Amino acid sequence: MIKLYTWPTPNGHKVQIMLEEVGLPYSVHPIDITQGAQFAPTYLALNPNNKVPTIVDEEGPDGKPITVFETGAILIYLAEKTGRFMPSDPRARSEVLQWLMWQMGGLGPMLGQAQHFYRYATEKVPYGIERYTKEGRRLLRVMEKRLGVRDFLAGDYSIADIACFPWVRIHKMANQSLDDLPRVSRWYSTIRSRPAVERGIKLLIDQWVDVTKSEDARTNLFGKPQYS
Repeated sequence: MIKLYTWPTPNGHKVQIMLEEVGLPYSVHPIDITQGAQFAPTYLALNPNNKVPTIVDEEGPDGKPITVFETGAILIYLAEKTGRFMPSDPRARSEVLQWLMWQMGGLGPMLGQAQHFYRYATEKVPYGIERYTKEGRRLLRVMEKRLGVRDFLAGDYSIADIACFPWVRIHKMANQSLDDLPRVSRWYSTIRSRPAVERGIKLLIDQWVDVTKSEDARTNLFGKPQYS
């Protein structure tokens, strides 16, 4: 059994989708980041970076429990454990890992910052909105070009696509449009139609909090605003 510590965020959705796709039994342990649960000592003992998600696999590689945090590491771990969504061929595997790292180092952080400055920041900072909107747009265009030569980012559907999907899903919140990105739109619709993806993104949906409407949630997520 895998213990999943998560909350309905793009990063949480990555692992929720992956667990649904591979069919491993798991139990859900909500970490309400809007109430500061990510800072609890018991959770920090699992994830020192106070972020979600985290998994604890009670049947690790040596038959003993193993804890894994950081979504890229979790996706790789689950892919290797199940032999799914990451090829064994070295060249194909490298391609998947490149696009996974592209998401972790680029698409996720940039769309996340665009979302923050565009939607969540209490003070509108035009430079921040413009900077991250433009970089998010550039990355989406990289996807568009890539999907002109591949149905998915690295050939077959893989953990690279699973990682990218939840961030593309919040594109409107990040001040983006897919109207002029037909290949990204096609890719998105194809993945969105998968039953496991539907189950993954619906997990804990009833507990989702609109941060723009809760000052407590905003403070627990971002801290008190400090402006000079």
